[in-house]
Amino acid sequence: MEPQEKKSFFRGLIDKISGAESTEVPPTPPEIPEASFQESVPVQMPTVEETAVQETMTKPGFFERLKSGLKKTKDGFVGRIDALVLGKKTIDADTLEELEEILITSDIGVKTTVELIRTLEQRLGRNELKDGEALRGALKEEILARLTAHHRPLDIGLYKPFVMLVIGVNGVGKTTTVGKLASRFSASGSKVLLAAADTFRAAAAEQLTAWGNRSGVDVIRHKEGADPSAVVFDACKAAVARGVDVLIVDTAGRLHTKVNLMEEMKKIRRVIDREIPGAPHETLLVLDAATGQNATSQARLFKEAAGVTGLALTKLDGTAKGGILVAVSHEFALPVRYIGVGESIEDLRDFDPQEFTDALFQA
Repeated sequence: MEPQEKKSFFRGLIDKISGAESTEVPPTPPEIPEASFQESVPVQMPTVEETAVQETMTKPGFFERLKSGLKKTKDGFVGRIDALVLGKKTIDADTLEELEEILITSDIGVKTTVELIRTLEQRLGRNELKDGEALRGALKEEILARLTAHHRPLDIGLYKPFVMLVIGVNGVGKTTTVGKLASRFSASGSKVLLAAADTFRAAAAEQLTAWGNRSGVDVIRHKEGADPSAVVFDACKAAVARGVDVLIVDTAGRLHTKVNLMEEMKKIRRVIDREIPGAPHETLLVLDAATGQNATSQARLFKEAAGVTGLALTKLDGTAKGGILVAVSHEFALPVRYIGVGESIEDLRDFDPQEFTDALFQA
């Protein structure tokens, strides 16, 4: 290579490395349509909150879930009533007698049934029940009136800490109910503390702790077999010291016929009252709706021994005996605070008498 050519070669190489401007004008790039830019913009993914909202919107509303949960009760109770009365042009004593049998066998209870039939007889005497449709509507009105008479929504803001003692026999779903309530109260902004006073059942404290972890709620617990009153004592001290809004005490399942266990319940109540005067502010009796008339005897004895102030009816979705809700509330003048019609947290809901009767009687 000649010296001049070598010089030109190296000069060109240096120009490329140093980024020197080329005298050659580069070709004009093709104009990209505006639509191309729009197509290349990345898709914005929805946030967790937006996803939760979308999922909630796609789920059936609670009223629809309530209707679905009460289907067995509706079929076994209202379905039989419809078969009896709909299409009837006149209502007579024989019709009311058959209706009475349906109410009793649907766990409405003898006392409540007798009152309902007596009231319907009075309305029949006033010529208010001219056909089957009118009788059906009157029965719905009378059931709603009895549920509404004792209905009082729970106000946890009345005291701080608000202490709720949860009681009931084995297997009714106490611990699950406590966990769901803790999740609900916590989600609404309340500071919640749980007391694992069921020291008898194996893994009860672990189950409650799992619910606490899920809800971000602390749990006061002792080892298995410890004195339940000692757990409650520590929980009350912690609730006051930490400034919690709600303390929920889970207790061991106890047969309402066992005197020693009921005495233990009274001891727990004394400890709570000593540490937080006036507490517990709510003694919630959890009943399994599937037990039917046995729930009535449970309510009677627990009310006498433990001062029950409210009811929670669980497992309404799995039974045709949902009529027991009407019987227990009316006979013992107790408000139904919560009903459970499914497994998820949102399926434990505040009881609404109007909503309940609408779901039960709606076609």
